[in-house]
Amino acid sequence: MSTDTNLSKEQPNPAVDGSELIRFDKVVKRFGDNTVLDQLDFSVASGKHVTLIGPSGSGKTTILRLLMTLLKPDEGTIRVGGEYLTHEEKNGKLVPAGEKHVREVRKNIGMVFQQFNLFPNMKVLRNITEAPVTVLGLSKDEAEERARELLDMVGLGDRIDAYPSQLSGGQQQRVAIARALAMRPQVLLLDEVTSALDPELVAGVLDVLRDIAHTTDITMLCVTHEMNFARDISDQVLMFDAGRVIESGSPEKIFSDPEHERTREFLSAVL
Repeated sequence: MSTDTNLSKEQPNPAVDGSELIRFDKVVKRFGDNTVLDQLDFSVASGKHVTLIGPSGSGKTTILRLLMTLLKPDEGTIRVGGEYLTHEEKNGKLVPAGEKHVREVRKNIGMVFQQFNLFPNMKVLRNITEAPVTVLGLSKDEAEERARELLDMVGLGDRIDAYPSQLSGGQQQRVAIARALAMRPQVLLLDEVTSALDPELVAGVLDVLRDIAHTTDITMLCVTHEMNFARDISDQVLMFDAGRVIESGSPEKIFSDPEHERTREFLSAVL
C-alpha cells in the first residue's frame, strides 16, 4: 500500500527538527486511592514515534486520555507544542485553562481509539469531513478532497458512501485513522488500535499505520501489545510499571537487551 498523500506538508508545526512537542512535568493522576501516574516526567520530540509498553493498569492509556483532555491531571503540567494543555498563564501564575484555550491546544492532537467511535448515522465520507468543516473551518469541497485522499491511502476509496455498519471492524478502524489524520494533527495518539479486531483483520490496520510512520513526519505516541509493530515503527520505546517509566531506549535495546528485570519479565510474557 502506498501513501501518495504527503501528510508532512500539511503539519502546522515547523519542520521536524527534534524539538520537544509533548512534555509531561511531574504529572500525577489518581483514581480514588489508586495513583495511576506518579510524578511522571517524559517528553516526545517532534517527528518521533514513541511506543509505550507495560502491563495493563500501568498508566499507558491514561497518558493518552490526559493528552485528549478526557481526563485532567491531579498535579503537574502537560505542554503540547510549548503551550500548556490544561493550564494557562495569567498575571504570572498558572491557573486552570478555560475551554477555549484547551480546544485550541487540543486540536493539534488526533487520536485513534480501541473502539472505532464512528458516527453510525453518517456515511464514511461525512464521518471524515464533519470535524474539519466544523472545527477547522475548511470548506466542504476542501474537506471532501482531503477525505478522498486519505481514504485512498487507507485502501477504502471505494467505500465513501458506506455506513459504518456496512464495514468490517478492520475497515472501520482504517476509517477512524483517516478521520484522525483529516484534522492535520501535529501528533497522532494510538490506543491499542487493534485490540477490538478479529485476528485476521489486525495485519491490514497495522500495515496502514506502518505506512504512515515510514512515509510521513507526523509525531506518533502509541500504546500497543503488538510488539513486532512497536519494533518496526518506534524511534523510542518506554517501559511503564506502576505509573512510572522504568526503562527507555531504542527498540533494539529494549527488545533485545533490556536492563530492568521488570522489563525482561514483561517481554518474556508477551513475546
